[in-house]
Amino acid sequence: MNKLDIVKVVAEETGLTQKEVLGVVDGFIATIIKDLKKGEEVNIAGFGKFVVKNRARRTSINPRTKEPIEVPASKAPTFRAGKQFKDAVNK
Repeated sequence: MNKLDIVKVVAEETGLTQKEVLGVVDGFIATIIKDLKKGEEVNIAGFGKFVVKNRARRTSINPRTKEPIEVPASKAPTFRAGKQFKDAVNK
């Protein structure tokens, strides 16, 4: 299922137009990205938590040349599913 599939399903279930639902979904995603960029966590009760994790600088190996390469520190967005979400999936 992709974003447009979600928009169609939500539009059918709520009676809103696909354009209205798409605006809500896009706004939802934009808000999560904006808060994560500021270093904040986004916690949605019963669903899960979006967090930015810091990845340390490390040395890796180039698979072709077998030479060591430095991988710079970076930030990675992560999602941790909440208990209710996990329980619903496992039923």
